[in-house]
Amino acid sequence: MVNKPEVLAIIPARGGSKGIPRKNIRDFAGYPLIAYSIRAGTQSQTVTRTIVSTDDEEIASVARVHGAETPFLRPDEFAQDTTTDLPVFQHALKWLAEHEGYRPDVVVQLRPTSPIRPLACLDDAVNILLSHPEADSVRGVVESGQNPYKMWRIDTISGHMSPLIGVEGIPEVYNAPRQKLPTVFWQTGHIDAIRPQAIIKKNSMSGSVVMPLVIDPRFTVDIDTEADWIQAEWLVKEGGLQMVDPAKLRRSFPSNAALLVMDFDGVLTDNRVWVNEKGEEMISANRSDSLGLALLREKKAIDCLVISKERNPVVEARCKKLRIPVLQAVDDKAAALRQVIRERSITANGVIYIGNDTNDLPCFPIVGFAVCPADAHPDVLRRADLVLNQTGGHGAVRELCDILLSRLQ
Repeated sequence: MVNKPEVLAIIPARGGSKGIPRKNIRDFAGYPLIAYSIRAGTQSQTVTRTIVSTDDEEIASVARVHGAETPFLRPDEFAQDTTTDLPVFQHALKWLAEHEGYRPDVVVQLRPTSPIRPLACLDDAVNILLSHPEADSVRGVVESGQNPYKMWRIDTISGHMSPLIGVEGIPEVYNAPRQKLPTVFWQTGHIDAIRPQAIIKKNSMSGSVVMPLVIDPRFTVDIDTEADWIQAEWLVKEGGLQMVDPAKLRRSFPSNAALLVMDFDGVLTDNRVWVNEKGEEMISANRSDSLGLALLREKKAIDCLVISKERNPVVEARCKKLRIPVLQAVDDKAAALRQVIRERSITANGVIYIGNDTNDLPCFPIVGFAVCPADAHPDVLRRADLVLNQTGGHGAVRELCDILLSRLQ
């Protein structure tokens, strides 16, 4: 039996980003930016270990939440603005060898700033490297949109232009049709698969023999500016790409659910409000939701609670009729939820939360399972573990109650 190669994915993520401050843990299409690279490592069939090399404890904490290891904090000397990849990877390999006796067969670099990766990108790169023993590394590339044979230099003294490069046998290569020119490729940040010997002994992140992994140009993203960020988020949400996405990693329905926490507007209502000439408000609620909650209460297996930002007395009146306790006028729902969990001495894994809008998102990682109605905000739809078939105020809560009741039978 041939032993499976040890493949280590390293995600470099220092804390001192200048162009986009704290970008590695900033929310990107519903998840911290670094979560996309971590997911690429943890979902891979070839990678055996995924670590984050960072100098920042907050980044390390977020990385661990999303499934990566952080066996060390990177020394400050390897986390400067001018620090290149090589000393970062040499430090990681040396630390792992000295402290754990760990020496991988292949090292994979996953840059957080290229989060939009094809599903098989990582495994394809590793398999190419393993099937070419003469190669030192594999690097992701795309066909270049700009051909260097049509590029020019400008002499700073005379101001005259001259071609950057030429092609033997083609005069005035810059005037030649594109079809007659050699195909050229641009390196991307999606993936590098490298033999550790190149990093340690050759002091190189690529070595002398480099193999290509040609990637679909639609996936080409390198986030360096706010404009890059906006465009890349749109691509995740609207691009229709089959990409590595942490949103596809849904948590399982908890078997020990002890508390159901609900937002009010958009969950127990349809998010609309009627206002009369006196400024008095009315809402629209659903009687099937009421019956579902009543059936759940009869089972005495799970408690219910409403946490609402709304300050209108209609919330208290509705919850009183439903016989559900309510925390009202709550601006920080996540803080209130943590307090409830502490006071009740229950485990967070046993809490289910249902919300519909972006102010509910901070509650999702606190609980064991997050749910949303079918008409929730798009960012909430991406983050929820379960998207219900019914909309808010039109049976979404009843649908969730039925799921809970079926699990109690």
